[in-house]
Amino acid sequence: MTRAAIDQVGLDTGKQARLHDILYRNGLRNGTAIFLPYDQGLEHGPRDFFANPAASDPRYVLDLAVEGGFNGVVLQIGLAEKFFAEYAGEIPLVLKLNGKTDIPPDGEALSPLHASVEDAVRLGAHAVGYTLYVGTPAVESDFAQYRQVRADARRLGMPLIVWAYPRGSAIEAKGGKDSFYAVDYAARTASELGADVVKVNFPHPEKREHVKAEYDTGFSARQAIDAVVRSANRTMLLVSGGTRAGDEAMLEKARQSMEAGATGLIFGRNVWQREHDESLRFVERLRGILEKFPVPARSR
Repeated sequence: MTRAAIDQVGLDTGKQARLHDILYRNGLRNGTAIFLPYDQGLEHGPRDFFANPAASDPRYVLDLAVEGGFNGVVLQIGLAEKFFAEYAGEIPLVLKLNGKTDIPPDGEALSPLHASVEDAVRLGAHAVGYTLYVGTPAVESDFAQYRQVRADARRLGMPLIVWAYPRGSAIEAKGGKDSFYAVDYAARTASELGADVVKVNFPHPEKREHVKAEYDTGFSARQAIDAVVRSANRTMLLVSGGTRAGDEAMLEKARQSMEAGATGLIFGRNVWQREHDESLRFVERLRGILEKFPVPARSR
């Protein structure tokens, strides 16, 4: 799938300018992107830092983002307020506006707002992030708070990145949250609800138990990610590194995602749970994939 230039995807000038900074003045500066998310302390708890205790210090991760040549770092508001001032201007900030702990059951939950688009502007962010749970019974409340975020982002010219996460008992009964069916549906939902960028997990077409009939067939991983990119259409798509697996398997998923037309990658624990030098070596291999898929800055 041919990637559209940022002046072809229906964005106003404020959003275009901020995305241009992210894509063409940071990272490889070729229109692709790799983001380093660091919101797991809220979402998963401090246990995520046990593998590499140094990563519990936000400065360690922010330094890693700068050294690794990332296009942006994702922070919750508390860490952004306490630590980002030291790095402002060195790397773009994506401020995450909602989040939840994993203490209550995940499946039926809402990810509540705890920050605003105005906070993102105040902190000098280049974009905001919103977690949308696709498929949960809390959909009415989720859509309502998302609608306000979308309106504020449009009013203030702030790009909106949607973490499109299939969740809930209905999803678990139809192949699970990373099945091809669920990921494809989530990408399309985020696009139709006005996301500028959508973040999804890599789809697993082999997870077919009780999925819709159209998905209950022998799709390959490449066919599945191709379809997810098509479902996102003119919404830029980021593919997550997901749960840490073997490096070669993760790199292959990254390559297939970029070949399918994704804009880039978002790798968190797969990077900062490693020892520092190992992290940078792994990031360099990801950058080697991204550099093969440049996107023109403008359509003219």
